[in-house]
Amino acid sequence: MNRLQKSVLTALCLAGSLLLASCSSSPSEEEMKALNDLKAEVSALESKVATMQRDKAGLEKQIAEKNGKLQQCQSDQEAVKKGLAK
Repeated sequence: MNRLQKSVLTALCLAGSLLLASCSSSPSEEEMKALNDLKAEVSALESKVATMQRDKAGLEKQIAEKNGKLQQCQSDQEAVKKGLAK
């Protein structure tokens, strides 16, 4: 029994050391480069989104202005029609 316990204990220690040796607490250089590349890409995309949102806001403002002018023209047109109908 004592020999069996030593064998089991040795096997557990070996398995545990292999498990600990395979795990690394710090990422590799490739992983860090990939992470930094992804961070740069995210930053670029966020900047692009912000620019497009500003562009969208500008276009919506132009649409609102043109709609206002269109309504004014339609009001003027109605006034002229009423003036001619008299």
